[in-house]
Amino acid sequence: MTKPKKPKVKKVRSWRVRLMRLAVALLTSVGLLFLVVSFTPLVNWWALLLRGDDYTDKGDVLIVLSGSMIEDGSMGWNSYLRTTYASWAFRDGGFKEVVVSGGAIAAPKTVAIAMGDFLKFQGVPEEAIHLETRSHSTRENAMYSAALLKDLPGRKVLLTSDYHVFRARRAFARAGIEVSVLPVPDVLKRSSRWLSRWPCFIELLEETVKIGYYGARGWI
Repeated sequence: MTKPKKPKVKKVRSWRVRLMRLAVALLTSVGLLFLVVSFTPLVNWWALLLRGDDYTDKGDVLIVLSGSMIEDGSMGWNSYLRTTYASWAFRDGGFKEVVVSGGAIAAPKTVAIAMGDFLKFQGVPEEAIHLETRSHSTRENAMYSAALLKDLPGRKVLLTSDYHVFRARRAFARAGIEVSVLPVPDVLKRSSRWLSRWPCFIELLEETVKIGYYGARGWI
């Protein structure tokens, strides 16, 4: 006499219960993360950690790193912000030369050219502007700028967004270029509005992953 098969109802219910618990735990975690990012100083603290406290606004050679670029050839937000602060720094900090570093990003002209044009429009003398137009990463910013910087004497000051300072400064040091830094209040300014904190959080997360990658490759 054959034994009757055991019903699978309990197993199916058990599987559904586990899936439901997992979904609830996931939604709870996402909700808690949303509250922490939106209503605590996490983003501000993280940006301050990456920026550091050792910076200056005085020097001889200002190095400006490019950021994003729009497909029509105009500067993206962080490139515009960095270039604007660079024009102010040149005017107020006594700089003699400006090196702008950044290659083409999905556009017919390089981002360094667009930034250089903007600096000229803001009153920086054309003969003081030096363009590095081959780089497509922070590491390449440092490597390709080295050839320009070796012929420009004086104290070098690196200008970039606050959250980018940690990786950029170390990439330049690895390339043999000792720099002081002049952070642009990018994330620190945007994170003052809670609606902007999530995009800032994502940028900080991406930057931290890049720092880990650069560290693993020995680039910083």
